[in-house]
Amino acid sequence: MSKLGNLGARLYRGEVGYDFVGKRKIWYGISILITITAIVGLAVRGLNMGIEFEGGAVFTTPKTSVSVAQAEKYGEDASGHDAVVQELGSGGLRIQVAGVDTAKSDQIKADLAKNMDLKPESINADLVGPSWGEQISKKAWTGLIIFMVLVVIYLAIAFEWRMAAAALIALIHDLTITVGVYALVGFEVTQGTIIGLLTILGYSLYDTVVVFDSLKEQSKDLTKQTRWTYSEVANRSINSTLVRSINTTVVALLPVAGLLFIGGGFLGAGMLNDISLSLFVGLAAGAYSSIFIATPLVADLKETEPQMKALKKRVLAKRAAAAAKGESVESAGRAEDDDDEPQDDEPAGATPAGVVGPRIQPASRGRGRGRPSGKRR
Repeated sequence: MSKLGNLGARLYRGEVGYDFVGKRKIWYGISILITITAIVGLAVRGLNMGIEFEGGAVFTTPKTSVSVAQAEKYGEDASGHDAVVQELGSGGLRIQVAGVDTAKSDQIKADLAKNMDLKPESINADLVGPSWGEQISKKAWTGLIIFMVLVVIYLAIAFEWRMAAAALIALIHDLTITVGVYALVGFEVTQGTIIGLLTILGYSLYDTVVVFDSLKEQSKDLTKQTRWTYSEVANRSINSTLVRSINTTVVALLPVAGLLFIGGGFLGAGMLNDISLSLFVGLAAGAYSSIFIATPLVADLKETEPQMKALKKRVLAKRAAAAAKGESVESAGRAEDDDDEPQDDEPAGATPAGVVGPRIQPASRGRGRGRPSGKRR
């Protein structure tokens, strides 16, 4: 078995782990800082809306020796507006000018042809009205609201309302960061951006539901034992799905990074930039929120329940009593196993939250419970 696969198996069995939930205040602080930065960037710089939303003209030239900087100057001189120029893979240029009408676009086209030493008929001119962008925006907002409502309803039914609330907060977190990065970087917001934003919602939700499903399974009949608190079980759920989350994220980010840095950066493909940046930032934010935000939020919300408060009190009291007797947590756990029947919701070999590194498995523990050592039921 590979090292990563072996680590994943040990994380799943609880032999090693990292206390994600216990350090949740750190993650909350990081997320708040990033979110505030994104909101400030959005408020100060605003979004660079493409002509699809503001209206204007797009001029596409054939292969030319004119540089991007020269074309920007020619476009601004001819139109009196800022021009956005992108180099195409064919060697031509795509010149976007916002806020021009049909009559003015013909004059701009003629001026560009003269300055760039091209024939006017070789330059393709397309006009875009702002009403198209408004319609797309309205439909995107409608789709986003419907998606959020359906997600909350589904998660509330399949899991519980606390998980639904945590997933919704994580989705808003991912969208805010992605939009904020767009404002800070200055990339144009086009229909490709909208597609990318709607795509990352499904990915972020998928990663979160994987952890929630593990948490739901491991927290069955949790109040019937006194070994683990809800936060510790939540942390164990994150660790048991950690390698899967990492693999899924890396596999998803690699092709998107190729689109962003190779397709958009070297080939100068504008649409690839629009889609790939939102996907890259959104996928990374979604993986982060699933591990560091959503599940810790569920633990915080769940431990406000009276029965979970009582469970935590019993667990801590038992550990304090064991410590006073000089016993370890494992010894206290084995004593409970001797007194009671094994519980199906307690995975064998589980480690208390916060323990990082291998633990020594007593030789007699697995066989004393009626199954081979080191194997799970």
